[in-house]
Amino acid sequence: MDLMKVVSEQYTPETELPKFNAGDTITVHYKIKEGNKERVQQFRGVVIQRRGKGHTETFTVRKMSGNIGVERIFPSSSPFIEKIDINKYGRVRRARIFYFRELTGKKARIREKRF
Repeated sequence: MDLMKVVSEQYTPETELPKFNAGDTITVHYKIKEGNKERVQQFRGVVIQRRGKGHTETFTVRKMSGNIGVERIFPSSSPFIEKIDINKYGRVRRARIFYFRELTGKKARIREKRF
């Protein structure tokens, strides 16, 4: 058996994340340390991609702040992620929606998945 796989499985922190994909709107509650204080900051946006697997998995969230697009990459196994809320499930046809960066106005809407 591969030694790197054994070590990574043994030392990976167990974090339970909800199931979400590209196109979903989520809120990430992220712990931030400022000096000796610690607070929780919320980052709400659309998931652009998920990549990797295991403890190296990351996901990218994009939000609009005024007229400027802000993207943030979160590691899935980060101990600073307090929780993730799923606000809307989006219906997209790709796993990585990089074309979403160029869209503005009404074209930047993502259809909602109905259950």
